[in-house]
Amino acid sequence: MRYREFGRLGWSVSEVGYGMWGIAGGTGGWTGNDDATGSQALQAAVDLGCTFFDTAWIYGRGHSEELLRDLLRANPDRRLHVATKIPPKDRQWPSTRQSRLADVFPPDHIDEYTRASLDNLGAESIDLLQFHVWEDSWAHDPAWQRPIQRLKDRGLVRGVGISVNRWEPWNVLTTLETGLVDAVQVIYNIFDQAPEDELFGACRELGVAVIARVPFDEGTLTGTLARDSTWPEGDWRNSYFVPENLEASVERAERLRTDVPDGMTMPELALRFVLASADVATVIPGMRSVRHVRENTGVSDGVPLPPDLLARLRKQRWDRTPTEWSQ
Repeated sequence: MRYREFGRLGWSVSEVGYGMWGIAGGTGGWTGNDDATGSQALQAAVDLGCTFFDTAWIYGRGHSEELLRDLLRANPDRRLHVATKIPPKDRQWPSTRQSRLADVFPPDHIDEYTRASLDNLGAESIDLLQFHVWEDSWAHDPAWQRPIQRLKDRGLVRGVGISVNRWEPWNVLTTLETGLVDAVQVIYNIFDQAPEDELFGACRELGVAVIARVPFDEGTLTGTLARDSTWPEGDWRNSYFVPENLEASVERAERLRTDVPDGMTMPELALRFVLASADVATVIPGMRSVRHVRENTGVSDGVPLPPDLLARLRKQRWDRTPTEWSQ
């Protein structure tokens, strides 16, 4: 495993981290999880050098945080960095231009869910506390700034982050200028290259760490989707891969196949593309089995993609705008 500096916080974190949504289960999540398999995958990740784990209260309503608590207790001699997220009080993903900070992240809500996450994690402090949705119009509102500063002053939170809404990498730029945000989590992959336009440069200038999420485009870039793919009732993917999105996603993946080098899988290519950016501190693929962990962490070998291949992948860019199904 190779390591990168986590922005101005200066942490050394594994360049391949662990996204924990998929192993949590629960309402609005991914089906097919079981705790034994998930815990084995988490431990395998630690054994292979992974040190950055991204979770959220909403992942299983605290269950993902509890799984991470058990991992931390099982590895007291390892420095594992913990990132979690405060859910929006109105439970709306994503927020919209009409969303009011008072309805989404009022001060008492920030305090309540920080305490809940600390309890679930069995921790005295949280390395990175993130807002799970965001509107840049909230940038200068003291209603979020003051409670966050109090949490940091009390040592309950070491760093503050924002998880940017899907396909809106611009929707945080003013907030970064406040100097209160230490990390940004953003969708970045072969298709979603828009963060390179403005966000990465702003983060570089301000020393803000970039966490790249959804490197496989919710599964499209694994190459396993088909036009007739379905999922069990209650699985989040049913609401995301509606016919118009599923058809377009499969078509894009099929087009990409011609650029996958011999001996390389599409998921490996997807991760190597993300890691080709020096602006990314860590990428957090979802990993639901030990096999996934081994395959994904194995990409951290320092072998770059050839420039001509990167140039071809640039042409796979797919600019999208949020819709009712893109939560």
